[in-house]
Amino acid sequence: MYFVISPAKKLNETVGVTTKHYTQPQLLQQAQQLMPLLQQLAPHEIATLMSISDKLALQNAERYHHWQPPFTPDNAKQAVYLFNGDVYEGLDASHLSEPELNYMQQHLAILSGLYGVLKPLDLIQPYRLEMGIKLANPRGKDLYAFWGDIITNTIEQNMQAVQDQVLINLASQEYFKVIKPSKLSAPIITPVFKDQKNGEYKIISFYAKRARGLFMRYAAEKQLTEPEELKDFDYEGYYYDKASSSDTQWIFLRDENTHH
Repeated sequence: MYFVISPAKKLNETVGVTTKHYTQPQLLQQAQQLMPLLQQLAPHEIATLMSISDKLALQNAERYHHWQPPFTPDNAKQAVYLFNGDVYEGLDASHLSEPELNYMQQHLAILSGLYGVLKPLDLIQPYRLEMGIKLANPRGKDLYAFWGDIITNTIEQNMQAVQDQVLINLASQEYFKVIKPSKLSAPIITPVFKDQKNGEYKIISFYAKRARGLFMRYAAEKQLTEPEELKDFDYEGYYYDKASSSDTQWIFLRDENTHH
């Protein structure tokens, strides 16, 4: 099994890192082609392009300006620690053991607008570049055009390297859209997390994102090898609902009043 998740907009640059291991991004050369396009944008252009505040735009203009490989533990941080959104709070890398981190390093890809495909322990420098942003580039009008088949091919190679036969999609639609299922040899399973509210089960973004991280954490802690084993996922009150699931979409429900 091989998992894909989205990155986070929120970063934690001061978080302590609990491992000495690190790797370099596989597609760093591609990022080095994108970065000059970002470096030439003025803060107000970044604000417009990304629909963010002037303050955030200025912060990211500075990040682009300072972005400079080669990456070392002194000037960069492993992706799984740097990213700090809801998914990563569920994942909670700081409390994972070396074998658990190693499991993720082999079986997890973090999709990225700038870096394409990241392994959890890849060193990266802070950035903001959502996959859905319409950044014109020599290959087309947006990042989907820029990445083309590159991300799909890289994931295929990574899966072959560890002989993973099923892709577990924990990414958002914005990010998963960069992957071309027809060019993968593996079937895809998408877990969906629904919370009960006023008697109905629905996807509540904050909880669903956290659940994706918990789900990845569960697989790493249990060192799972078979997709079927994922159906036993029970962290923070979730349970697999066979009745509403299909072969490709697995539904996990959580009842009201069972959070944590």
